[in-house]
Amino acid sequence: MAAASPFSVMFVLVISILGSTTCAQLSTNFYSKSCPKVFSTVESVVESAVSKEPRMGASLVRLFFHDCFVNGCDGSILLDDTSSFTGEKTAAPNNNSVRGFEVVDAIKAKVEKVCPGVVSCADILAIAARDSVVKLGGPDWDVKLGRRDSKTASLSAANSGVIPPPTANLTQLINRFRARGLSAKDMVALSGAHTIGQARCVVFRNRIYNETNIDGSFAKARQRSCPRAGGSGDNNLAPLDVETPNSFDLKYFKNLLNKKGLLHSDQILFNGGSTDSLVKTYSGNVKTFYSDFVSAMIKMGDITPLTGSNGEIRKNCRRPN
Repeated sequence: MAAASPFSVMFVLVISILGSTTCAQLSTNFYSKSCPKVFSTVESVVESAVSKEPRMGASLVRLFFHDCFVNGCDGSILLDDTSSFTGEKTAAPNNNSVRGFEVVDAIKAKVEKVCPGVVSCADILAIAARDSVVKLGGPDWDVKLGRRDSKTASLSAANSGVIPPPTANLTQLINRFRARGLSAKDMVALSGAHTIGQARCVVFRNRIYNETNIDGSFAKARQRSCPRAGGSGDNNLAPLDVETPNSFDLKYFKNLLNKKGLLHSDQILFNGGSTDSLVKTYSGNVKTFYSDFVSAMIKMGDITPLTGSNGEIRKNCRRPN
């Protein structure tokens, strides 16, 4: 067999380098020299916010999710509207729904005092999501860092259907996660974040009044604070995990086995389809759930980050420099 030419060897080398740049540029020790106190600084603000309001932990995890699914983990969800663009905050999946922006502001202000102009808002979201999970009793992991911040945001991108709605069926959920490089297993594990947090009546009203794969007493209990008529009590809240709403555990999956999923997109994970077996596994094995959840969070954090000289390090997370 003929030996490979120097050109072909060089070509393969270049391709392999190009193919690995994104992952290579994100690393768990990215700020070890430039901002060694970043973790303790972020943690102190998250700790305080979640102690005051446990729901905030879920809100910070959700911010990270909604950021990463729209044009990658670039902090674009944090940008307020400007004269040159309308941002993502008023998009249908986010409007009157995503929250925690003030906590991110507080983290950023504190981090800027410790090491000005070094840590991106996109990375702050990634760290805050991890710290929130840990604070509420969930698993810990090393967060990959080195993302930079986008200079713009897109209302149309956030409205384009990349973020799965609470009405999604199983095929839609699998496809939307797959489009972001995440498997069906990643999707089910990440859905387990609904072991914390709350949802508004308007997003689960149809489920508690019209769906049949729901525990009767659970539906009646939810109906007490979520009237059938639209426009009435739309913003009344209910816990996504009726058992332990402020603990990051496996009760969410146990609830699904008992037909007590609050959202349509929750219960569809255990409804005679391809993900039933995973739900059963997670409902009885917290170690497996935590391990798969951590893997999926790290994978989600790898979605098309801005690195190197792309993007910027925002001084204020709400606006481009």
